[in-house]
Amino acid sequence: MDNIKRIYVDNAATTPVAPQVIETMSSCFNDTWGNPSSLHYEGQKAKEILDAARNKISGLLDCKAEELYFTSCGTEADNWAIKGAAHAAKKGRNKIITTKIEHPAVLNTCKALEKEGFLVKYISVDENGVVNMEELASEIDETTIIVAVMYANNEIGTIQPIRKITKLAHDKGALMFTDAVQAVGSVPINIRELDVDMLSFSGHKLNAPKGIGGLFIKKGVRIPNLIEGGGQEQGKRGGTENVPYIVGLAKALELAVGRLDDMKRVALMRDRIIDALSKVPSSRLNGDRYLRLPGNINMSFEFVEGESLILWLNEMGIAASTGSACSSKSLNPSHVLLAIGLPIEMAHGSLRISLAHLNTDDEADYIIKTVPQIVDKLRAMSPIYPGK
Repeated sequence: MDNIKRIYVDNAATTPVAPQVIETMSSCFNDTWGNPSSLHYEGQKAKEILDAARNKISGLLDCKAEELYFTSCGTEADNWAIKGAAHAAKKGRNKIITTKIEHPAVLNTCKALEKEGFLVKYISVDENGVVNMEELASEIDETTIIVAVMYANNEIGTIQPIRKITKLAHDKGALMFTDAVQAVGSVPINIRELDVDMLSFSGHKLNAPKGIGGLFIKKGVRIPNLIEGGGQEQGKRGGTENVPYIVGLAKALELAVGRLDDMKRVALMRDRIIDALSKVPSSRLNGDRYLRLPGNINMSFEFVEGESLILWLNEMGIAASTGSACSSKSLNPSHVLLAIGLPIEMAHGSLRISLAHLNTDDEADYIIKTVPQIVDKLRAMSPIYPGK
């Protein structure tokens, strides 16, 4: 294993921390370790770089600095947005609308709110994972509190028409929230143009460390405080700010936005891999062929068990996944793949490859060569494969 060159294509699960981010954070750890709430020099120096980081991120995402709140991760931001909206809802509004393919951070939050008495509607998607707009429009009414639809799916990469969905929500006086964890850093995000009320993102998906994320809350949207404390984050999320990680997040986002043009190259690699793997007999591309994240490839191979495929790929030096890392310990097939209509046996045979800017054409060539070989090997061992 040590002699095999490793190819990392599981960037949807997490990304390596960029060297420039590590350097920026190290400087913060060494030189700017004060508490930003303190009035002395060390504290005010920390506050200065904290404010600069917030201003940088808000500028890159096109929102106001005071609309940006730092969290520990995307999951925390998702919980805060949806639960906060529900608990602040006006009398007569009791409905939450989401989709069947959301991240567990959203789905399980909605299930928890159902236990509190809120009505949750889970909208279906088509075979490519695009939300059913007619069903969505019919469900949004004057009782709707919030519509929660992710910008891009973490498993199949499908990008949703967020601006159109936002208009439907606003026409009925409902809030619009989008989980943009997979999208920020991979595609251009302009919060003002999207017109959403809340948007979540996470550092470790864009080469910042794990343990830092953010939630945009539009000015005028009122949700309860997440953590009562000493007044940090405008009093909404108490606790001393994680300044080095926030500074690292700002640097990572700056780098990601600066290389968005390179995602065109990544998309070409994606398409080349999709075209090649689609030639494997009894295979299927999951997700929309064109409305998808530039690095996302999700394929299903009939008569192949996904976990075995991942383990064999790992032995060959390729780090990939079957789907969401947050549910990888579950033996159940992906809820996303079932929602787009895959039979259980096909859903169990899925492979997710998520490329990023660090991946090369040579690595793509190796993937194109290796995956079909392993699929053939696993099918040869399968007692149900008809080609034996």
